[in-house]
Amino acid sequence: MLPVIKLSWALLVGILLIMLGNGLQTSLLGLRASIEGFPTAATGIIMSAFYVGFLAGSYLTPGVVKRVGYIRVFAAWSSMASAAILLHGLFIDPWFWTGMRFVTGFCYAGLYVVAESWLNERVENRSRGQLLSVYMVVQYLGLAGGQLLLNLGSPAELVLFVLTSVLISLALVPISLTATEGSGAQAQEHLGLRALFTLAPLGVATCAGAGLATGALLGMGAVFAEQVDLSVGQISIFMTMMILGAVLLQFPIGRLSDFRDRRRVIIGVHIIAMGAVGLAFMALDMGSGWTLALIFAVGGTSMPLYALGGAYTNDQLRPAQMVAASSSLVLVFGLGASLGPVGIAAAMSLLGPGGFYLGIGAIHVVLFVLTILRRPDGRDGSKEEAPAPVVRGGTGAVLKRIS
Repeated sequence: MLPVIKLSWALLVGILLIMLGNGLQTSLLGLRASIEGFPTAATGIIMSAFYVGFLAGSYLTPGVVKRVGYIRVFAAWSSMASAAILLHGLFIDPWFWTGMRFVTGFCYAGLYVVAESWLNERVENRSRGQLLSVYMVVQYLGLAGGQLLLNLGSPAELVLFVLTSVLISLALVPISLTATEGSGAQAQEHLGLRALFTLAPLGVATCAGAGLATGALLGMGAVFAEQVDLSVGQISIFMTMMILGAVLLQFPIGRLSDFRDRRRVIIGVHIIAMGAVGLAFMALDMGSGWTLALIFAVGGTSMPLYALGGAYTNDQLRPAQMVAASSSLVLVFGLGASLGPVGIAAAMSLLGPGGFYLGIGAIHVVLFVLTILRRPDGRDGSKEEAPAPVVRGGTGAVLKRIS
């Protein structure tokens, strides 16, 4: 495992810097929009534009990677993201910000596609869960660290916009100096979302569910905490405990999935998550201490699902299929992340604060049932080294392998 991480250090450092910038700018833009007196509806449109760009970037990036390779795409998309956040600070206008958030979402989706397919190419099945877990831990640490950087300047001034741009630009340095192994500019096979779902429905469903749960936790967690009367300080601890759970449990879960059947590990994670959510729901009236403790387990079992689903899916693929597969997985995660807060908000409107945990629990119940119903016979993410599925023709028609 360590040799693989050493080979991938440049990409991981680049992603850390990218995520520091992402964590900082998301909070920064919300605060600056409030300071400038943007209408609430306008701020919502600005933030939603990120997800529209995210979907476009996840769809279009594989074709660009096929033409010019990983390093050039990472450099180009990072440069555009760096310029976009700087322009936010220079031109204070809701419509202009909406366009720039679209560009930012486009670039970030493309960066995720590059990072995940590059990492998947470099690792074998027996280490895939661990490496993707390290990648996700780096993302969480970057997001959390970005929040702390808000203390380095005033949101009303340009300095934090410049700092975000500098962080994203610095991500280019280690990537640009890395060896060109796994350039990505090779004969990439077309593998659309429908074809990928046919090959690995559980992997795709797990990544979509991870998006729903992660989007709900990060998007509505603070709202829930406020509704159960946590103080501002306790709300910050609540969100920190949620992310800390993901950081500390991500790697052990990924490592376990490399040494045990990945499907069974997914089942186990859902069982623990359902138990944690049930206890958290029952503890709503038991004081803030229980609420803060149990969110650690809820975050630590919900947010690592994306790496599990990605590893489960990529176990079956050839390197030439991984860029297209990563594009599809980023796409379904993004769709889930954009819908999760909406669904949980509706549940909380109908059921009160408890709707937060009931909604998260419902996601795990559905995924648990789907996982149980999958045949553990090697058709869908088996630990056996079965031949990879064959994709022929420009239309991406898939020939299912025979068990």
